[in-house]
Parts: sequence; structure tokens; C-alpha cells
Amino acid sequence: MDGNIVGLAAVIMALGIPMAAMYTFFRVRKLRSEERLAAIARGVDVPMQPDLSEAARSRRSGILLVAGAIGYIVTFALIGRHEPDAMTAAVFGVIPLAIGIGFFVDHALIRRDARAH
Repeated sequence: MDGNIVGLAAVIMALGIPMAAMYTFFRVRKLRSEERLAAIARGVDVPMQPDLSEAARSRRSGILLVAGAIGYIVTFALIGRHEPDAMTAAVFGVIPLAIGIGFFVDHALIRRDARAH
């Protein structure tokens, strides 16, 4: 019975946490929009926040993925000092690391194309 409860809890958390995060994201976005509309209705000048350029988004994604991958690899490498099987898990950190490096390459190509025009 314990295995079934653990499995049920894992499924509920695996589905519930992303759904809660999405709900929170959209709720905060809706509240910001309502606040902006109320300020405009009162005649307050509300400056628009500039969107990030494509190059900046690629750079930010690259930084986050590379940093996360390095943290993942280091964590499992440290665990691997005591549990040899954990080194197998550390190797999977190469996937987000490669994606992050790809974002850095994308950023560099976007900047190069922008300078060419």
C-alpha cells in the first residue's frame, strides 16, 4: 500500500505543481493588466515596459540553462563520491548544457546578423 500512496503523491505533485505555477503566472499577469488599465482610466501616464530583444532572450535562456546544467552536474558528481551510480545521473546534465550553449550560439549569430545590416 505504501508504494501506491507514494506513486499517487508523485503523480499529483508532478501534475499539480506545474498547474499551480501556470495559474500563478496568469493570475499575476491579469492583475498587472487590470492595474495598468485602472491607472490609464484615472489619467496616469503608465510607461510601457520594453520587451526583450530576441538576442537578449537567447542570452538569458543560455545563461539559465548552462548555470542549471552545471549545478545539476556538480550536485550529482558530489553525490557520486559516495554513491557511484549517481555519476550516471550527472551525465544527463550534458543535455541542458548543450541546449544552453546552443542558445549562446544563437545569440552570437543574431548579433552578427544585426551588425551586418
